[in-house]
Amino acid sequence: MNAFIISATVGFLASLVLHELGHYIAARMCAVPVRRMGLGWGPKVFGMRVGEVDCEARLLPFGAYVQMDMKALQTKSLVQQLFVLGAGIGVNLLLCILTWGSFFSVLNLALAIGNLIPLYQLDGWKGGMVICRRIFGRPSPIVEWVFTLSGGAIALAVMLKAFLNV
Repeated sequence: MNAFIISATVGFLASLVLHELGHYIAARMCAVPVRRMGLGWGPKVFGMRVGEVDCEARLLPFGAYVQMDMKALQTKSLVQQLFVLGAGIGVNLLLCILTWGSFFSVLNLALAIGNLIPLYQLDGWKGGMVICRRIFGRPSPIVEWVFTLSGGAIALAVMLKAFLNV
């Protein structure tokens, strides 16, 4: 049991890091500056600068992020913006296929599907915001609130179905 917990934790952290590296590499390919990369939430435990990027490890290893120059990203074409925002999901899907039949494959598939849900600040939500703003030619607070709230409702429905079989 302990070996499974350790394996699952290491696999999950590896999946998170590789997901964020997908965003980082895509941002670099599209000439979008990356300012910070981090693993976890909460107080910073460790940090170092690698080139132009501040890398951080935080106390609670339950997430990861790449902080890029959003103004620079918004100047890119729609395809480039969606490429950068979807690169992490693409990495998780690739890892799922390459490790098919393993627990690591399941972790990566779960991360990919979870990030597709348009829940606030996840990749699916960010991509949806980019598309909404492109359709309307500007930010539209009403449309963005409706999109955000419906993303929350979708996430709640998926969780209820998955965990309670409702």
